[in-house]
Amino acid sequence: MPTILRIGPYRFHFYSDERNEPPHIHVATTDGECKFWLEPVQLARNKGLPPHMLREIERLIFEHLEFLKEKYNEYHNN
Repeated sequence: MPTILRIGPYRFHFYSDERNEPPHIHVATTDGECKFWLEPVQLARNKGLPPHMLREIERLIFEHLEFLKEKYNEYHNN
């Protein structure tokens, strides 16, 4: 699971066995992990993260959206 971005306590990464899903990003912290769809940006799953962290993660995803989509496509289309 390659890490493609780290911002503060957030580690943005992919899992290699999820090729059959729409573009998405996983974000892990010491408190838990979540998954966001990238097209459109939407929370797909949350495991333990409080709402204020989810809002911050969503903001960061919008801020880095083009980069995240580019890295997703590079990784999953090889």
